[in-house]
Amino acid sequence: MITSDDLAFFAVLAQSRSLAESARKLNVTPPAVTQRLRALEEKVGVRLIDRSGRRLVLTEEGSLVASQGAIVSAAIEALGEALADRRGAVRGHLRVAAPHGFGRLYVAPVVEAFARAHPGATASLQLSDHPAALLIESYDVVVHIGAPGPMDQLVTTLAPNHRLLCASPGYLARAAPILSPADLARQRCLAIRENEEDVTLWRFTGPDGENATVRVTPTMASNDGAVIREWALADQGIMIRSEWNVVEDLAAGRLRQVLPGWRLPSADIVALLGARHGRSARTTAFLSLLRQSLKPLPWQSMG
Repeated sequence: MITSDDLAFFAVLAQSRSLAESARKLNVTPPAVTQRLRALEEKVGVRLIDRSGRRLVLTEEGSLVASQGAIVSAAIEALGEALADRRGAVRGHLRVAAPHGFGRLYVAPVVEAFARAHPGATASLQLSDHPAALLIESYDVVVHIGAPGPMDQLVTTLAPNHRLLCASPGYLARAAPILSPADLARQRCLAIRENEEDVTLWRFTGPDGENATVRVTPTMASNDGAVIREWALADQGIMIRSEWNVVEDLAAGRLRQVLPGWRLPSADIVALLGARHGRSARTTAFLSLLRQSLKPLPWQSMG
């Protein structure tokens, strides 16, 4: 009879390009992997791996074991989590995704604190340019900055986050005066292409509540916010960035806020929760730690 250990072992093989890669993932020798695979095939009575080529290829029976095994393993994991949740125990594997910059600064330390506080659980953090585009059901928590995704996702707001129009003093010293949003159409603008937004249409709300939009032609653009910030610091133009990302530069005088009387749409920091993981004890424990770390907002103390 195939055991859950057999299924876990074969899942590693199914996700590897070679038996040698499987051995590295399992922290055993390649002969040990070959021996265990042979024993598993004898147990089920069919070949599971095609060994005729260099790459690891599943037979039809191997594909069936891999797909059905994933279902069985998920059911076993879900049952274990449900029983643990009944006891309020934090166990299982916490899967978190977050944007690169914010994730490194503010999420990674909380993942570490979670692992330290709950030795019965494990954790992984996936940093991504577009965390909201990841398959939500593959994660317990996806930290996202900006408008939430589809309406069927569970969303909880973690912290407010303003977006600011900024440029370096060096750029502003040589640029034409910027008295209203309309003046931005004649400036060097830097755009970050993310979250499927229309990044060239900049929207503002004025001091008296009036709305203004301006279509900019980016002089430079990137999908990496850190790159945009470095370009702005190098006197290359005007950018829109989150408050958490530029508050130190503003305080130190490396950047200055442009049109401070005009507000940009906020980009709150939210957590997207997979329906399957939304109420697990580990998710609840992690979100509690993450909220605590963001109160008071750490970047406001830098200003």
